[in-house]
Amino acid sequence: MTTQIELERPLAADDESAKRRQIIDGARAVFLAQGFDAASMGEIARAAGVSKGTLYVYFKNKEELFEAIVDQECGVQAERVFALDPHDPDLETTLTKCGIAYVNFLCRPEKASALRIVMAIADRMSGIGRKFYEQGPAIGIAKLAAFLKALVDAGTLEISDCEVAAAQLLDSFQSTMFKPLIFNFGGPPAPERIEHVVGMAVRAFLAAYRRRA
Repeated sequence: MTTQIELERPLAADDESAKRRQIIDGARAVFLAQGFDAASMGEIARAAGVSKGTLYVYFKNKEELFEAIVDQECGVQAERVFALDPHDPDLETTLTKCGIAYVNFLCRPEKASALRIVMAIADRMSGIGRKFYEQGPAIGIAKLAAFLKALVDAGTLEISDCEVAAAQLLDSFQSTMFKPLIFNFGGPPAPERIEHVVGMAVRAFLAAYRRRA
């Protein structure tokens, strides 16, 4: 009887948000451990510490749950990595900090595992693949491109296509580090390696695009 009453009582907004996060955290653990296809809603409910009935109140299926995880992950990336100030006079340091934060975010083992899941299901669930790209890489490129455009307008940089330049810089940040991780060829890069690769990328970028006096 107590359980029934608890299920029927509306949750406060904060409680509902916390419950949703609890479910997403449980689902993330199951997806990373078992992959998308092997994961079941029952196992996700157990990992999240909720009943299946409660789980279905928040998410109608595991596709919707996985999309929620994608939204959460990509939102974190945008907030932490691409909070760039075009008025900061030390451009090299700004880009270096961005690059290090980007690689640290990208080269987490759980991030690589999530990307492998997306790649495995993208052929038959193109909506999830599209959402992952639009909410993740596309936003990162757009935010960095807007930052570069502001510097072009200020006369600091000379770039004919800021979108391409942003994508090239992000690719160069992760050079020799992300692909070995995604293919299970190597583990997360050491901080010294990240600083070395990102530093080279930033210096090459500024050599190519900094406006000459």
